[in-house]
Amino acid sequence: MITYDYIIIGGGIVGISTAWQLQQRFPKLKILLLEKEEAFSMHQTGHNSGVVHAGVYYAPGSLKARFCKAGAAATEAFCAEHNLPFDRCGKVLVATSDAELRRMKGLIERCRINGIDVEELTRSQLEKSEPNIEGLGALLVPGTAIVDYRKVASTMADCFVRLGGEARLGHEVVALEESAEAVTAIARHRGKTVTVRGRFLIACSGLMADRTARMLGIPIDFRIIPFRGEYYRLPPKHNKIVNHLIYPVPDPDLPFLGVHLTRMIDGSVTVGPNAVLGWKREGYDRLNLSLLDTWEMVTFAGFWRLLQEQLVTGLIETKNSLWKPGYLKLVQKYCPQLQLSDLLPYPPGIRAQAVMEDGSLVHDFLFAETPRTLHVCNAPSPAATAAIPIGSHICDRVTDHLKGD
Repeated sequence: MITYDYIIIGGGIVGISTAWQLQQRFPKLKILLLEKEEAFSMHQTGHNSGVVHAGVYYAPGSLKARFCKAGAAATEAFCAEHNLPFDRCGKVLVATSDAELRRMKGLIERCRINGIDVEELTRSQLEKSEPNIEGLGALLVPGTAIVDYRKVASTMADCFVRLGGEARLGHEVVALEESAEAVTAIARHRGKTVTVRGRFLIACSGLMADRTARMLGIPIDFRIIPFRGEYYRLPPKHNKIVNHLIYPVPDPDLPFLGVHLTRMIDGSVTVGPNAVLGWKREGYDRLNLSLLDTWEMVTFAGFWRLLQEQLVTGLIETKNSLWKPGYLKLVQKYCPQLQLSDLLPYPPGIRAQAVMEDGSLVHDFLFAETPRTLHVCNAPSPAATAAIPIGSHICDRVTDHLKGD
């Protein structure tokens, strides 16, 4: 059996970035990337808005704030080096109530602390900048951009393989065993069992992060709760309806940014996402239910505490998911000209949200470790934006583990 120096589980952008950067640092080491799907970026990486965030929202000093700013610059540089499309179109956060105007002032201060360029717009300035958008005021964040994260991730994977790394698609890890000398990963591949051995393992499992950690008996006090983000696409006649990305001013008590208008890198415009409880971790169809996923949620005390805390918000989100006019009203607050007929189907995404036993949402990155493994347990937005510095941070954390071997 071949023994690898590093095994990485997860072919989303965080896992790929980590593998690529490890291979850059250690060109002579054997590094293996395992992905259960037959292609990369089939889950969170491939089902988001494609936004390269500037870092407006994140608490000063948090890993999210640090990684986001560094990641935006690194993503732009990577796209320039590899001739990938990158559009720094800017973002406008629109306040449509007095409460949102007050929250907007807080965001200005947070931008100042985080070193993010931001410009406050009056109502008339907003109208001039975005003729189809209405609001009491707004913030312009010129550093926000858009990309195609699937192309970014696949290009990173190509770089990893060209450097000598090995990537195996269609390999679903179903068990892990750790000894004092190595970690053994048992995977399913086309109906057969495949066993690989490594000196160290890094798990970037996204929606399955808690299950991967539990394979090694790590005593975690959280569960991954899936939140389904539903999008619509506007018809081509509205491709020029906005000049920037248009966001509402977010609720600081929630980790979601609200329904927004996003210019996509292909020229189209999407609406969304909302945030409704998912009953299947990888459920992208209209109706989805996994008995295993549901059972793990309802038997977790933190789920019921979260539900109690966010009951009203959850009911509103569910109602708007089931009743299209309710969803439309969220957008008409700042773009009143849109009509029901403008909301065309578009694929949803599933967000992996770590929830603690007390029902609190984990807002920052969360890691768990054993002597020979590192698990990325929570990689919330802006994980795609921040994938390069996250990968670098993981490399820093794991480098010392093998020095004594």
